[in-house]
Amino acid sequence: MAKTMTKKKKANPGNGLWKTEPEEHDYPAAYDYLTLMISEKEARGIVAQLRKAPISHRKAKDILRASSLQLLSSDNSHVAKDMKKAETGTRLSPVLLVRAGINATRPLVVADGYHRICASHHLDENLDIPCRIADLPAR
Repeated sequence: MAKTMTKKKKANPGNGLWKTEPEEHDYPAAYDYLTLMISEKEARGIVAQLRKAPISHRKAKDILRASSLQLLSSDNSHVAKDMKKAETGTRLSPVLLVRAGINATRPLVVADGYHRICASHHLDENLDIPCRIADLPAR
């Protein structure tokens, strides 16, 4: 009998480093970034999907690999600021991701939260990061 793989949901993501919901200002930031690559209409649709998407959890190292993004150094001013927040007990906002598909040049787009992902990786690459994930519409 074949086993199916399922991802277990974690009750306590990131050991208390993360908020349970993204900040409201993260959505316009994601929209602004996405409109550099896709039309405003498509970006509005994806942001609407992100707002409704359930929170899931992924590891920083896996997000970076899937997005083909480089880990920023811990002395990057934005990464250092997020690390300091986490170390002093200020919770970080979940990240917003767009899945483009395995055949895409970039299978995963970090619409908002790149610095937070890097900060989390420096703190512990195996901590679960809460994410909202939307799928890029087929063209």
